[in-house]
Amino acid sequence: MKIEIAGPGCPRCVTTEKNVKEALKQLAKEAEVEHISDVAEFAKRGVMFTPAVIIDGKVVSSGKVPTVEDIKRILSGAG
Repeated sequence: MKIEIAGPGCPRCVTTEKNVKEALKQLAKEAEVEHISDVAEFAKRGVMFTPAVIIDGKVVSSGKVPTVEDIKRILSGAG
């Protein structure tokens, strides 16, 4: 599984990345986590608002900081 955090590196983006890593830890799941800070790359992935969470190429959250619980729900559904 590949999880990308799209955002310019603002505190909201940093918090989103922390929450993703914590959710993975709590679920005992492994994933490649990458932070994308290039605006052109956001656009290619269909991201209009940051921070965004992209799992295996699909935008699953955008424009808000998802909580650890939000991410756990998403990851549980994503397999």
